[in-house]
Amino acid sequence: MTAELGYNYAMLPDHRVRQREYLLEISRALTEELNLNTLLSRILHIAIEMLGGHAGFIALVGDSGEWHIAINQGIPPALLSYLETWLASLSESAEGAEARIPEINRMLSDISMGMITGVGIAMTVQHSTIGQIFVFRNYRATFSANDYSILTSFANQAAIAVRNARLYTQVTRQNLRMAALLSSVADGILILNPDLKVLQVNHAFERLVNAPAEELKEKTFDQVVRWAKPPKGLELNEAVRSQWQWGASKDLFLEGDMLRYSPLDPIPVEITYAPLFSDEGELLNIIASVRDITRFREAEELKTNFISVMSHELKTPIALIKGYANTLRRDDVEWDKAMVTESLQVIEEEADHLTAMVEDLLDATKLQSGGITLHKTEVDLVALIDDLTKKFSLQSDKHQIVANLSEDFPVIVADETRMSQLISNLLTNALKYSEGGTIQVDGIKIEENVQVCITDQGKGFDPMDVPRVFDRFYRSESAVKTTKGTGLGLYLCQSIVKAHGGRIWVDETYHLGARICFTLPIKTQSQLML
Repeated sequence: MTAELGYNYAMLPDHRVRQREYLLEISRALTEELNLNTLLSRILHIAIEMLGGHAGFIALVGDSGEWHIAINQGIPPALLSYLETWLASLSESAEGAEARIPEINRMLSDISMGMITGVGIAMTVQHSTIGQIFVFRNYRATFSANDYSILTSFANQAAIAVRNARLYTQVTRQNLRMAALLSSVADGILILNPDLKVLQVNHAFERLVNAPAEELKEKTFDQVVRWAKPPKGLELNEAVRSQWQWGASKDLFLEGDMLRYSPLDPIPVEITYAPLFSDEGELLNIIASVRDITRFREAEELKTNFISVMSHELKTPIALIKGYANTLRRDDVEWDKAMVTESLQVIEEEADHLTAMVEDLLDATKLQSGGITLHKTEVDLVALIDDLTKKFSLQSDKHQIVANLSEDFPVIVADETRMSQLISNLLTNALKYSEGGTIQVDGIKIEENVQVCITDQGKGFDPMDVPRVFDRFYRSESAVKTTKGTGLGLYLCQSIVKAHGGRIWVDETYHLGARICFTLPIKTQSQLML
């Protein structure tokens, strides 16, 4: 309440003029306040002061027609509880609160808590009651017709202010919900006006184009969405110029490479444009949803590469098997035992190679559809790694495979078959991508985990490939050119480690070759049964 509003108008010569000035000042003050709680507090304080009251409350009508006390001043808690009950009965009654004023006055007198007279005036806007102002005096003095006139005029002004504050609060909440929704959406969102100027963008779009919203607003759409090369299909500005008929089934869809602000390269995106119309059919806005399809493009590329690789990888052993089988079947040649043995060995090895590829594909399919089933037992990794290093040492006379596990390396609970597959895949990888030298298997215990690292002396990983080496079907350009493979080995390794609750990574600090490490949790058989 301002100091100007704190005077006693009754002490002035022409108090009726002062009342009008008072109400005018109040009206101005109320229209400036849009916070509903602050506004209601101000309204009640003014009403009590104007009528020389000592207490009061404001009751508002909710969206469902229920009455509730929005704010009170000077009302004892016991009486406040009683009033809430009384208001609840109003919600169920056909009578309005104004018709029940005499009833509440009698009720107050019966309670005899010092508030023996009261007045209540409805706050009405456009013939609709939105609330009631109640003012009480703790002395015997009836409310005059002038009191009613003053409060009525004031209540009408207050009702308009409350309605505006409610509308402002509603709009603010809607804007906050919209802002929260836009911020939470993973796709980039642009809101355009009918002239195709950018009104709003979300954070996801800012990240996509590498530019803040302030730089994008008020620009035309084609200034913001720029293509590295013209996309296939009808562009938005062309559609609008040609008076393209919008409809639920006629949303525009484009796919292409969108330019970004320096220094980022273009990014593949798909954009869907959806119109927003008024009830009269007027175009209000166009919503553009921009989705980054980089991963989709990569997946398509991987699939294409995989089909190409697999067709080659399958054809080669099949051709060898068929070739050696046809040779052994010739009737015009007698083969010696050594030749037959060698041929059968090649057939067997290539069949094993095919079997391994099929098993990898089946494992990859199982993982994609929901994971792998583990049959856990106590596994002695020291003994397992020792056996595998001896086995793989026989496959190459250019490599020396050495196992170096710490003396306190513990037995772990794991799926032994999967552990053998994990170590075998890593050793195979080391043999494949190093021309010779030492392949070392190190193992240590770290708190509640074991850590195993396989190191080779090959060319190592290209830093650009490291983030993707564990992706399904991924093979680097150099690997595709120089070695056989399906791109599933490291993917399966990662899946096995994760299924056991561990972690696997490329050690980027090692520069003398490649070094892949993984950790697994240590569990006992008794812990497994819990």
